[in-house]
Amino acid sequence: MLPCRSTFHVRLTRMSFSPDWSQIDTVLLDMDGTLLDLAFDSHFWLRLVPETLSQQRGISLQDAAALIKAKYLAVQHTLNWYCLDYWSEQLDLDIRAMTRQQREQVRLREDTLPFLQALRAAGKRTILLTNAHPYNLDVKLQQTGLADHLDLLLSTHTFGYPKEDQRLWQAVELHTGLNRARTLFIDDGEPILDAARQWGIGWCLGVSNPDSGLPDKEFLRHPAIGDYRTLCAGLVPVTQE
Repeated sequence: MLPCRSTFHVRLTRMSFSPDWSQIDTVLLDMDGTLLDLAFDSHFWLRLVPETLSQQRGISLQDAAALIKAKYLAVQHTLNWYCLDYWSEQLDLDIRAMTRQQREQVRLREDTLPFLQALRAAGKRTILLTNAHPYNLDVKLQQTGLADHLDLLLSTHTFGYPKEDQRLWQAVELHTGLNRARTLFIDDGEPILDAARQWGIGWCLGVSNPDSGLPDKEFLRHPAIGDYRTLCAGLVPVTQE
């Protein structure tokens, strides 16, 4: 869940990304905007929540959106930004119930399953690492069946820090035993990729099209990709090695 994202993007020449799969054992994957289409979260947080707040409080949609935006920005890059219970308290809305009611709108990216299947066939360890609240995660897993295609699922709420925090990376490394130099991390948020790179994650990759309803975005400091299937050719099934 990412409730507020800037729509301003700087146009740059896209960096190339050619992973040496022989040097990668573990693939860490974000969820919203990376494995799932971010259109669900964009609609939920930028349209449905302001509309619901406007109706509940009897204020204009513009005033509701401004109120929510100010609250979003106050906790950006903290765990509260991703916490359903925090927003329920702040806005006096039943965010859990609203999430459950909208669950049928959750969609996998069309390139997600081919990529995860290729990673599994190649013997790569796949770990979901999401800032999403555990309830939000559970709803989306039930709707998509995503858990069947991953080796481990982690919500940062379990550790008490978001991915933007270096303490989270230390905790994840201790919990999973991953080799940071031999790990690929894929996320649609550049500040999060920055944090991973700072910790020493060997391979960091952005997602240029996290939201199917918006134009592609550009990354300033990291390579990005728009279709994971372009990476599958380099993944050799272990039975063929």
